[in-house]
Amino acid sequence: MREVLRSCVSFVWFILLPALAFGQTEVRVFVGGAVTEPVKEAGATFARNSGSTLVYVTDTTGALQKRLAAGEKADLIIVAGPGMDALIKQKLVMAESRVDLARALIGVGVKAGAASPDLSTPDTFKAALLKARSVSYVNPASGGTSGTYFEGLLQRMGIADAMKSKIVYRTQGSEVADAVAKGEAELGISFTSELQPNKGVKVAGTLPAAIQLPTIYSAAITAKAGSGDAARAFLRTLTGTEARAALTKAGLEPVGPAR
Repeated sequence: MREVLRSCVSFVWFILLPALAFGQTEVRVFVGGAVTEPVKEAGATFARNSGSTLVYVTDTTGALQKRLAAGEKADLIIVAGPGMDALIKQKLVMAESRVDLARALIGVGVKAGAASPDLSTPDTFKAALLKARSVSYVNPASGGTSGTYFEGLLQRMGIADAMKSKIVYRTQGSEVADAVAKGEAELGISFTSELQPNKGVKVAGTLPAAIQLPTIYSAAITAKAGSGDAARAFLRTLTGTEARAALTKAGLEPVGPAR
């Protein structure tokens, strides 16, 4: 009888131990600012269901690329498409694991309650920039996709010199939104998904289509993932129906079919 009982207990532990080990797994996620809010929302559900612990590092795409290249630990990384292309070339992520999650658009934020600028055409947007007392966007030196693009756009529009004294640099899109909410900048230029969560900011709209930069955000397992199985499970969650709903709620456009 004791032998039978011992065998039963051993069998139960044989079944449970892998699940318990998985449940105690820590998954370190590098995530670009534009998709941070919906990724965390999906992550909360995943953590409850799996028992895994998710640790997030939020930064610009450029900064996350540098951190991964420098050897900082991550299991899953979610960044703008061009950044992911570079990581694949550097063999810092598993190319076959790459999944495109959502498309982000650059928008214009104003303080809640303020009048919205005319964003109907490139010319009206240019006029709004020249009229504004101050404009905040992500400093290109920090590796932000929207800030790098917008600074180049000012050059192409021929108003870079006129805007110099008005620029309020920040290091992430969420900080751009904060500058607008606090009245430190009249206009904030960043991905709408970074402006929208701040209750002190109103998203006036997106850049006119002719000068817009639609940006795909992609996810992949890192080449040196220590928690690869749990990271893959979370990646599957990010392509599911609930995660897509979170992306949509954040002002992003899910891409690809739900899995």
